[in-house]
Amino acid sequence: MFRTDENFALEMDSKDKLKKFKERFYIQKDTIYMDGNSLGMMSKDAEEALMRLVNEWKTLGINGWMGGKIPWFYYAEELSKKMSSLMGASPEEVIIHGSTTINLHIGLSTFYRPKENKYKILMDELNFPSDIYAVESQIKAKGLKPDDVLVLVKSRDGKTLEEEDIIEMMTDEVAVALLPGVLYRSGQLIDMERITKAAHEKGIYVIFDLSHSAGAIKHELSKWNVDFAFWCGYKYLSNGPGGSASFFINKKHFEKETGLAGWFGYRKDKQFDMDLEFKQAKNAGGFQIGTPHIFSMAPLEGTLNIFEEAGIDNMREKSLKATDYMMYLIDSKLAKFGFNIGTPREHSRRGGHVALEHDEAIRINEAMKERGIIPDFRYPNVIRLAPIALYISFHDIWKMVEIIEDIMINKEYEKFSKERSTVA
Repeated sequence: MFRTDENFALEMDSKDKLKKFKERFYIQKDTIYMDGNSLGMMSKDAEEALMRLVNEWKTLGINGWMGGKIPWFYYAEELSKKMSSLMGASPEEVIIHGSTTINLHIGLSTFYRPKENKYKILMDELNFPSDIYAVESQIKAKGLKPDDVLVLVKSRDGKTLEEEDIIEMMTDEVAVALLPGVLYRSGQLIDMERITKAAHEKGIYVIFDLSHSAGAIKHELSKWNVDFAFWCGYKYLSNGPGGSASFFINKKHFEKETGLAGWFGYRKDKQFDMDLEFKQAKNAGGFQIGTPHIFSMAPLEGTLNIFEEAGIDNMREKSLKATDYMMYLIDSKLAKFGFNIGTPREHSRRGGHVALEHDEAIRINEAMKERGIIPDFRYPNVIRLAPIALYISFHDIWKMVEIIEDIMINKEYEKFSKERSTVA
């Protein structure tokens, strides 16, 4: 299917129906940016949207709340319409809001109501640590002890999870399961539909962290009957550093009382009545807390316009082909240097990045950066590489592998320290 020569990469690019989108992103000259799974590149569309909002503030002042091109008061709801389409949900089930961990707290405080015989929370040992920190704080806030409540599914190989193992841990005592859609290190895609179905059969609420899958794969959150999900915007969605996050809540739960009530969870038609009684909106917006971060979500307007134009199905198709190609080149040209692929090969189990493993990953990562490749390192031995469909070409992938091969042949990595930097 694939070949290792440069002409093959160029032939692939000539057939790529998404190739035109690369020119709409700010890619630095002589740089191959493979870190879009950690911080997506800035698009010209995002810049235009942000600068329009800045200019509205400059020229309209407070009148921008109702007089902006998209009134700021409804900005989150308007952008969420496009986000919901991307995530396989109805518009009222999604809201762009706050940060990833804040949204985790919203979901858990709403769905985790421990009872005497149903009080445990199911997670996994490969989960992003921040999620575990937040969950432990929620447990303590309920007057309980994490050691008594938190149950972690073990990994068989230290890289991936088996759905069978997760389901087996769904005992009658589990109240909530909080799991990743895609594992942040290995890039494994979890079968969310299967997990949700199994959990509901045991009366367990399901919450998914989709930070490493939103914008990379096609979701069907409503169809899968997921209870709650949250995700960041600054990775595949290119919303900028610290850009606003989002969450989904299944419409069957709109009558639930939010666990963290706040100003913007109020019914919008009554919000400025300033009534002391909280009247919660009967949609995802009812679970918001504070005022939307207008500038922090503005770049997302540009990205969502691009996604709508490109189509998530087309992006997923290219992503799988690109990661297939990258793994083929790694097998063909880099395996002899001790590299291993820690990402599942099956399309149904793969997210949007490839986990390249090596005992010298820290130093190789630094050598790659010196040669113009921007990767992402995860301690102790994983270099994450994300060929983002909108702005990474097949020729970029080919050049990157050629450079890594050259680094290994000439042992360029040996001049770097084995100590990782503060931000890896």
